[in-house]
Amino acid sequence: MTVDAWLLVLALVLVALAGLLSMAETAVARVSRASVEEVRKEGNRRAERLLTVLRDRPRHVNVLLFLSTVARVAATILVGYVTVDVMAVRGGGSPVLAILVAIAVMVVVTYVVIGVAGSTLGRQHALAVGLAAARPTYFLARILGPLATLLILLGNALTPGRGFREGPFATTTELREMVDLAEADSLIEDDERQMIHSVFELGDTSAREVMVPRTEMIYIERGKSLRQALSLGLRSGFSRIPVIGESADDVVGIVYLKDLVRRAFEDRDAETSQRVESLMRAPYFVPDSKEADALLRDMQAARVHMAIVIDEYGGTAGLVTIEDILEEIVGEIVDEYDTAAPEVTPLDGGRFRVMARMHVDDFAELTGIEVDSDEEGVDTVLGLMARRLGRVPIPGATVDVDGWRLLAESGAGRRNRISMVLAEPVPAETVVEDRVDGG
Repeated sequence: MTVDAWLLVLALVLVALAGLLSMAETAVARVSRASVEEVRKEGNRRAERLLTVLRDRPRHVNVLLFLSTVARVAATILVGYVTVDVMAVRGGGSPVLAILVAIAVMVVVTYVVIGVAGSTLGRQHALAVGLAAARPTYFLARILGPLATLLILLGNALTPGRGFREGPFATTTELREMVDLAEADSLIEDDERQMIHSVFELGDTSAREVMVPRTEMIYIERGKSLRQALSLGLRSGFSRIPVIGESADDVVGIVYLKDLVRRAFEDRDAETSQRVESLMRAPYFVPDSKEADALLRDMQAARVHMAIVIDEYGGTAGLVTIEDILEEIVGEIVDEYDTAAPEVTPLDGGRFRVMARMHVDDFAELTGIEVDSDEEGVDTVLGLMARRLGRVPIPGATVDVDGWRLLAESGAGRRNRISMVLAEPVPAETVVEDRVDGG
């Protein structure tokens, strides 16, 4: 055989090797650790080695990608050399034409063998290929891992921005793009795609972003009786209520509705003779900057359902529950009978039912009352009620404002937030300026 023939054979071997490396790279990048664990429990010895590879997945994937690139480039150079030698040097043809032929041949070969066949097989048989490639991948990473890392550092140094410490080849961004492609191919539904994206975003979400703000917190003073706490729990619909001392910044505990009911059942006189502080549980405090995913794990470990969020000055910023964090993934948890309502619904007798989130200025224009959002320091109708009441309204709370009586109607959703406010004109002879009733 001539030298050119030997070089072509070597190029074919390199292309095949690049295809195998691409197949192994795809398999290692996609194989599920849970499936490998199942195989390991069945007694497969190669599964243990594959689990070792998966513990440092980016490093091993980068090595496989590096070797695949080396094989691909080497094969391209060899084919280019042979083509130029045969067509231009010996055949007297054009060197440019020879190079173009070599490029066309290698584009087709590498795309079919490496890009399509290798990646497809690695994806279809990720577990089998991963088990077969685990041992050689592990040893290759031990030998060439530092070189691949050095090249990644060099690439990051030449690339504007911070770059990726472990390389850009297996990132969250790539996973998100895969999810989008899966939805585009109708493999998953749109709501499933959104849920998966929400899981990725949970690590970038702080407790402040998911909490119930202080202005919407329902709380009770520590000196209140158990009967008053029971009444507040039943009217508000909440099963856990923060207990405060001197102010809302002084949260001293959490009282559980089930504890109140149990104590009242065991001792009838306890409703009036005992105070909330005798039954409250210790509060769980978290900073408002804590990531939502870490907070969820900590609350699960501590077996607490509600946490008090503290701002940078040590004051109460709000509260957060496990459901608040889960809603970031699955969306708002509401009753199946809840339906979207218009912002304003005219009623008989000149009354209106408005959304609690309606802007104060729009409500003033609707009813003719003289209220300015800037002067009041609030933006919504519910905020106006809270301002006049001096605390967060609960269902049934009323307040009279400039000849109109505002009634907070039953809450909607899991948090029982006030969603609608009934506004009705008060007859002139019964108007009492800014009358309030906590409901």
